[in-house]
Amino acid sequence: MSPSRGESTSTHNILIVEDELPISRVLKAYLEKNNFRVEQAFNGEEAERKFDSHSPALVLLDVMLPGRSGWSILEYIRAKSSCPVIMLTALGQIDNKLAGLNKGADDYITKPFIADEVVARVHAVLRRSKQLIEGNHVKQFGSLKVDFKAYSVMLHGIELAFTPKDLCLFLFLAQYKNQTFTREQLIEQVWGMDYEGSDRAVDLAIKRIRRSLENWPTSEGEIRTYRGLGYKLCVYE
Repeated sequence: MSPSRGESTSTHNILIVEDELPISRVLKAYLEKNNFRVEQAFNGEEAERKFDSHSPALVLLDVMLPGRSGWSILEYIRAKSSCPVIMLTALGQIDNKLAGLNKGADDYITKPFIADEVVARVHAVLRRSKQLIEGNHVKQFGSLKVDFKAYSVMLHGIELAFTPKDLCLFLFLAQYKNQTFTREQLIEQVWGMDYEGSDRAVDLAIKRIRRSLENWPTSEGEIRTYRGLGYKLCVYE
């Protein structure tokens, strides 16, 4: 089977971190056929070095690497960047999938996989990421400043600390302020359609976000719950 045709012309740089050379070669061939630029790394140290030097748009990251694990590399990436990360692993149990998503992974693909599926997942994750930063603009909600390009939220001039997934959820709500979204819609937009966990993850994320926003005056805005409907970021301008 030959590589699939790309969805559109792309200049995105993808970093593949995979120690099995045949798998890495196949992924590289399919991604390049879809107009992606590709860098390869085969261990943790090389992955960190190439991540810092090439600033990839997305990382395909194997869990089982020689020396340092993929989880360790994911933590390294998340400490400095919101770059999308798709985990690749032979570990198919639901607990491992949830662990990866909770650590900040954007998607999770279990080996063996079809290369076309990986390419499709790459396109899907990049689309979700693009939606959050499209327009490269900053929104000001009273004392709350949301920078979609820098992936940052400032309250009274101080940057708020969010987990990567909580930040993505809040940025999505901020992008579509004063619109109500169901849990299912938020999971699809932020966690991805292939998320296999409970929609309880949305409730827990909203709880953490509200805690981070506790000093945001309710006269300026708040996240409201609509029983039976979902959540909305209400901004009072």
